Amino acid sequence: MSVGSVRALALALALCLVLPCTGQQHLEEAERIMTTTPVVDGHNDLPWQLLKRFNNQLQLPEANLTLLNDTHTNIPKLRSGHVGGQFWSVYVPCDTQNKDAVKRTLEQIDVVHRMCELYPETFACVVDSAGIEQAFKDNKVASLIGVEGGHSIDSSLGVLRTFYRLGVRYMTLTHSCNTPWADNWLVDTGDDPVQHHGLSSFGLTVLEEMNRLGMIVDLAHVSVETMKVVLNHSKAPVIFSHSSAYTLCSSRRNVPDDVLRMVASKESLVMINFYNAYVTCGDTAKLTDVADHMDHVKKVAGVQSVGFGGDYDGVTGLPTGLEDVSKYPALVAELLARNWTEAEVKQALAENLLRVFKKVEEVKTTLQGTAPRETPIAFEELEGTCRTRYGYSDGAGTARLSPAALVLPLALLLSLLF
Repeated sequence: MSVGSVRALALALALCLVLPCTGQQHLEEAERIMTTTPVVDGHNDLPWQLLKRFNNQLQLPEANLTLLNDTHTNIPKLRSGHVGGQFWSVYVPCDTQNKDAVKRTLEQIDVVHRMCELYPETFACVVDSAGIEQAFKDNKVASLIGVEGGHSIDSSLGVLRTFYRLGVRYMTLTHSCNTPWADNWLVDTGDDPVQHHGLSSFGLTVLEEMNRLGMIVDLAHVSVETMKVVLNHSKAPVIFSHSSAYTLCSSRRNVPDDVLRMVASKESLVMINFYNAYVTCGDTAKLTDVADHMDHVKKVAGVQSVGFGGDYDGVTGLPTGLEDVSKYPALVAELLARNWTEAEVKQALAENLLRVFKKVEEVKTTLQGTAPRETPIAFEELEGTCRTRYGYSDGAGTARLSPAALVLPLALLLSLLF
């Protein structure tokens, strides 16, 4: 045997010690598949990191998305991870509800647009399924906008429509708080009260308007009752942009099996979350644990219901092997090792999301002759004390006081009388 052959054999053995030969083959196969069918991920919170770290000042040297290293997401990592499409979350916290949620959300939408403008060689802001497919061809990251929480529209159909015009293509109906028209997942833990048993009548109107607009309905963060109401009433398929399987981890943020079966019948999609607390219900997890969730959804709802929803840059604990957005190929390699076919992997990577998106667009087309919903939420259903009544009554311009705000003046009046 020649010296060269010995060296080659030694190198091969060394590689097998680090990564089993079959594992290396699966990784190479994953990379090959993802060059033509890159991943479309349902949820990434990089815009929130840009707000927290840089107050949305993207031109600061330290905010350079090519050099940024202390986040889960940057441009080199996206390239290494074969990310071809990303729904960027324009998340604002629940404590903005009834305050500046709309303004804050607009600012986060603006950040996503400026990412595309500042890095046009990497990001392409798109608004439809055809745009995603074109970005694949152009070797760019199709960048879409998802509103994470119905509190962002402040119970306004006009704001919902305006967000759509600005490029928003999904809205999560709640975050971790009830809105005046929808119940969130903390209802199921007992931490929040049941208010609507899913959706109020206005919540159903929001759902109908989203179907009419062609905006994808996202059920991550909602209560189980909300999930079922929406799946029963929506004219279009829906997504869970970043949720996992309740059977494997009994967090109420996850999707129970009876809902998974409804997801299958509605031709909808569960994009698996990588957050340790939703994968193992613990502080630690492994890549294989995430693959278990994908296997479970595939088993219960079918492969057509499986997607990727990493929740990168929005969580504090990620599985070993999935530390950042460069690691998607390793997860795909694990699926191949579990005998997922190439066709099945491609469905989970992108084709399932594209199918859902195209069906949402088809429903929009069928509803083109339908007038926009105009009936506003009842004023009495709104929350917060800093509101005017314009349009609601002759008392235009008068802010409604909450019952708590009336206690002191009532007590003073009673003291004067008695």
